[in-house]
Amino acid sequence: MNEAETRAELIDPALKAAGWGIVADSRIGREVAITLGRLVGNGKRANPEYADYVLMYRGEKLATIEAKKRDLPDTEGLGQAKKYAAKLQTRFAYSTNGIGIYQVNMLTGAEAYISQYPTPDELWEATFSEANQWRDRFAAVPFEDMSGTREARYYQHNAVKHVLEAIAQDKNRILLTMATGTGKTFVAFQLAWKLFQSRWNLSHNPTHRPRILFLADRNILANQAYNDFSAFPDDALVRIDPETIRKKGRVPKNGSVFFTIFQTFMTGQDEEGNPTPKFSDYPPDFFDFIIIDECHRGGARDESTWRGILEYFAPAVQLGLTATPKRDQNADTYAYFGDPVYTYALKDGINDGFLTPFKVRQIETTLDEYIYSSEDELIEGAIDQAKIYTESEFNRIIEIEEREKYRVQLFMEAIAQNQKTLVFCANQPHALAVRNLINQIKISTDPNYCVRVTADDGKIGEQHLSNFQDNEKSIPTILTTSQKLSTGVNARNVRNIVLMRPINSTIEFKQIIGRGTRLFEGKDYFTIYDFVKAYEHFNDPEWDGEPQEPVIVKTSKVREESGEYKVTTPQNGNETSEKYRPQKIKIKLADGTERNLQHKMSTSFWSPDGKPMTATEFVERLFGEIPELFKNEDELRSLWSRPDTRKSLLDGLAEKGYGNEQLTEISRLIDAEKSDLYDVLAYIAYNTEPISRSDRVMAHKASIFSRYIGKQQEFLDFVLEQYIKEGIGELDQSKLPQLLELKYHAVRDAVTELGNIPTIKEVFVGFQKYLYLQDRAA
Repeated sequence: MNEAETRAELIDPALKAAGWGIVADSRIGREVAITLGRLVGNGKRANPEYADYVLMYRGEKLATIEAKKRDLPDTEGLGQAKKYAAKLQTRFAYSTNGIGIYQVNMLTGAEAYISQYPTPDELWEATFSEANQWRDRFAAVPFEDMSGTREARYYQHNAVKHVLEAIAQDKNRILLTMATGTGKTFVAFQLAWKLFQSRWNLSHNPTHRPRILFLADRNILANQAYNDFSAFPDDALVRIDPETIRKKGRVPKNGSVFFTIFQTFMTGQDEEGNPTPKFSDYPPDFFDFIIIDECHRGGARDESTWRGILEYFAPAVQLGLTATPKRDQNADTYAYFGDPVYTYALKDGINDGFLTPFKVRQIETTLDEYIYSSEDELIEGAIDQAKIYTESEFNRIIEIEEREKYRVQLFMEAIAQNQKTLVFCANQPHALAVRNLINQIKISTDPNYCVRVTADDGKIGEQHLSNFQDNEKSIPTILTTSQKLSTGVNARNVRNIVLMRPINSTIEFKQIIGRGTRLFEGKDYFTIYDFVKAYEHFNDPEWDGEPQEPVIVKTSKVREESGEYKVTTPQNGNETSEKYRPQKIKIKLADGTERNLQHKMSTSFWSPDGKPMTATEFVERLFGEIPELFKNEDELRSLWSRPDTRKSLLDGLAEKGYGNEQLTEISRLIDAEKSDLYDVLAYIAYNTEPISRSDRVMAHKASIFSRYIGKQQEFLDFVLEQYIKEGIGELDQSKLPQLLELKYHAVRDAVTELGNIPTIKEVFVGFQKYLYLQDRAA
């Protein structure tokens, strides 16, 4: 009895007998997709993860079941069952062969055999030992799937479940940590939907719908959220903005879900013209639930003047959303909200296949630091001739146009110029200068190929950004910015991120990386071009690990009373008034210096746990994995000599994080770019000196041709030429139709020349074993 028969004849009837799929609101999920599988390059993914069965009741996932065929031990699938239960956060995991049923309580760790599956009610009571009215009401509201177009991913289900459980337990300050690009706004929508439909509110009596506030610090974020909540009735959604307030003469109060930014709430005047924040026009208990987007950037920061909004609306349940909380830098966020109820990290998203992996190109130039030379021309300002000017001072207090032009040329030559790219600059004037330099050397003829999007660009910048985010539009292709686009901008097809300014924290670095992690068809990875050593943030132990214990901080009220707290209002949105800014130094390099500018570029490797590795560490790690894939060089040669076993080997390597991109990069490091990937693996595992693909063909061509005749030799000669030119991919079976069309223009003509399709396949597959004979050229 195979596994499919075991399921149909033994497991399915046992589940039905326990009431699953029979009892109202109970459901059996079969072959439930958990992950997509990590992107490994060339449009391929590692194997996705599927749970054989997921038992669901009242909208909650309660158990996973891993099934094996009857003849295997009943605990054969126990490891998988536990792994999937941990991801789906079900209380119970089961392993079975259709006869024995082995149960694991994922909370207590208790394991035991059971004689039959629990009923839906029994499993519900075992999972939720204490009854809770609101938990039941939340569970009765299904996820809103937008007419089947938006199915929640497993971690989004987990996030919603944990937040609602915290609300059901009367917790009023909640923190949710999810990597950029994993759908925080979608989770916020589902939460609001369940609260709205269940009629939850602060009175705890379901007599009326709640008032919910979505609070952001940028209009683009508030607008994106407003659009993402479109499933709500039109009269339920309210956008609070200065224009609406001006037209009505007051803040809007009729509605259920309100969207605004902190700045709108902080402005306003009373009847006598005195500054009065607009949020005070609402009673403190007006909102039942407040969602604070990117809470580490504003709302919960104790030094921020915006903190007063949250303290004013203290009665509301407040949910902080963040991608990158860190307790050493954001201690106040943790002190205010408490520990996250759920965390989904960047490395999880990449390994699950829900986020795009990335590679980092580190670029050093001979002008990363500058000491004034009398040969250079001082155009403006006063120079300190003894000072070494470093990255943090370039384009802030000192400008060297030739330096920026050289950097722009470097990355414009490295990228595909038709790929969407974000360039982060030191400030708005620098972003303007870089925009001009890009447009001066671009291939495109479109005048809006590269545009600047900063605070100073206003509505024109917002329109450029909107066009950039539109995946159907290719113009603008490159955006230059300073701070504006570092977070919260949903542009899925970003392929390159260029860092031309220092990144001051791991938090900011992670946010910027998040601009490229969103999935898009045909996008296997994105590249970070790093001129400023931002990659050093990967060495931070808190990059994707567990934070330290939270630090207790004083609230703004306590600071005000003690005289420690002082509110400063930036002028025109800038931290420093123009009149206090030092005069900028402008330098023109001597002609010889400009002509001698040089650079060095290197690539970092990344482990599945999201940590950087040197090339040596990467090779050592790969060497340690090799025994799982082949025992010796003879076995490697045997596997490599057939397209099917070679493909399985490459797929196995890719699943472990060694895809085509990584192996190709290693080939560059060992000067084997023109070699076969077989030589790269043989070099790593057995220190065998690589040879070029051309030398390999020359060494074995006579042996190959001795086994084939006439037209077959002509075809194989063509195939070998393609192999030398393009690499091992040309010998994959999937390439055969393309090779035949390239050589003969039509498969029909190829059949006339070479024989029937089975014969052609036999020739194409069969010759390859002779290409990898042991007596190859030294």
